[in-house]
Amino acid sequence: MRAEWGPLLAALRPALGAGVLRAVPMTLAALALTAFCQFAQHQHWGYRAVQQLGAVRADQPLWTGLLRTPLSLFVPALDLPVWGALAQILVVFGIAEAVLGRRRMLLIAYAASLAGTLYARVGVALGPDVPFGLPAADGQVVDAGPSAAVVGLAVAVCWRYRAWTTGALVVAAMVAEVALAPNLAGREHLAAIVAVLAGCGAAEARAAAARWPRVSLPR
Repeated sequence: MRAEWGPLLAALRPALGAGVLRAVPMTLAALALTAFCQFAQHQHWGYRAVQQLGAVRADQPLWTGLLRTPLSLFVPALDLPVWGALAQILVVFGIAEAVLGRRRMLLIAYAASLAGTLYARVGVALGPDVPFGLPAADGQVVDAGPSAAVVGLAVAVCWRYRAWTTGALVVAAMVAEVALAPNLAGREHLAAIVAVLAGCGAAEARAAAARWPRVSLPR
């Protein structure tokens, strides 16, 4: 456990030393916004507004999906208990904000959610007869909401602090979800993981290249 989580805990302790409110304000704001969206979409006055502002489907025009994607990070699934989503946001968003920084946390969360959303469009366009394609009915399903961002952030934190076993378990759990209960959300989770891993790999390769000594060729 020390080898797996030691570096992460060492980075987390000083970040939270000043108090949760000062360390993770964006996470607390995300938590409050998600709770409000869940409450509003179950009210007769709020359902339509939340759907029009934050519900993303693959059969929508692309520009509509892109405009709604930022808010879609905070719109949980209608048919699932909200407590699970709130707990995931509190833990994963909070850890990511504390150890990665607010800007990087927000960038990774948005990129992961956008990757899932764009994959749904490509998958529906390819059709079910093509590998990684999706049936046309999935175009009418609302995207994964905050869960894609949660999965992407979890993988990014594991990569940054070399918690390889934990990261592998997260990926394995998402693969098992798709294998045992195939649905659009599960496939969007995998797309988010692929996008985050690609970004982490590219960032690490760029950092390694910057550390290489520059050799001056003789004239």
